[in-house]
Amino acid sequence: MTTLTLADVYTLHEKVRTERPLVHNITNFVAMSIAANVLLAAGASPAMVHSVDEVEDFGRIARALTLNIGTLSSDWIAGMKLAASVYKAAGKPVVFDPVAVGATRLRNAAAADIVTMGPTVIRGNASEIMALSGVAGVASKGVDSSASSNAALDSAIALARSSGAVVAVTGEIDYVTDGVRTVAIDGGHALMPLSTALGCSLTTLVGAFIAVAPAFEGTVAALATYAAAGAIAGKRVKGPGFLPQELCDALYALDLAGLQANAAIRDV
Repeated sequence: MTTLTLADVYTLHEKVRTERPLVHNITNFVAMSIAANVLLAAGASPAMVHSVDEVEDFGRIARALTLNIGTLSSDWIAGMKLAASVYKAAGKPVVFDPVAVGATRLRNAAAADIVTMGPTVIRGNASEIMALSGVAGVASKGVDSSASSNAALDSAIALARSSGAVVAVTGEIDYVTDGVRTVAIDGGHALMPLSTALGCSLTTLVGAFIAVAPAFEGTVAALATYAAAGAIAGKRVKGPGFLPQELCDALYALDLAGLQANAAIRDV
């Protein structure tokens, strides 16, 4: 059983705002701008650095690393692996987003290699988590999930146990598990999957929270905060076009009352 409440989540968000952790993100071209704005709105400091020539330097000054394989190249894979080794050696957290794993041999191999390096947190949609955990016959639709988060829960638990990572599977309901404890997070909005890079941006937000909190609690807090902000933003727009901007505004202004009115945490 978890004892994490929404008041605890808000306390951790205030810690992010106070400490303003520098988060090093090797993410994809599509997500860079939106993810950086999400981190700034939430109170963290983003760095979008992927060159193999400088990831070691950033590893000395940043407090967390996020890796996203959305737009892969051989050079970026090399940078991700080097960065992961630097952060692991320094005892700093690493968040891995296995975007579209299962779609190509390149990303399958890259994802498998990164998992063996021991990421602190793995965050993906249902199809990604199922593919990464080795479920046979998972249909890939690129970055979109072909399964529900409920369907991926057993896979998430198995992946957490086999990898040692905290695993977050996001969708209609978000789940966070360390293989022993499992929490469900309700919130968000139906428009969120229709706006690009919002899942990738959530991964970077997880990096900010686990820079200031233990991995399980920080991941739950990041997802609950994002779920509340997404619910608030979704009510303000007529469609998905302006959702990223409204989401950032909601994150920036989010208080405890807004969190409690728009998200829920429950044990599974």
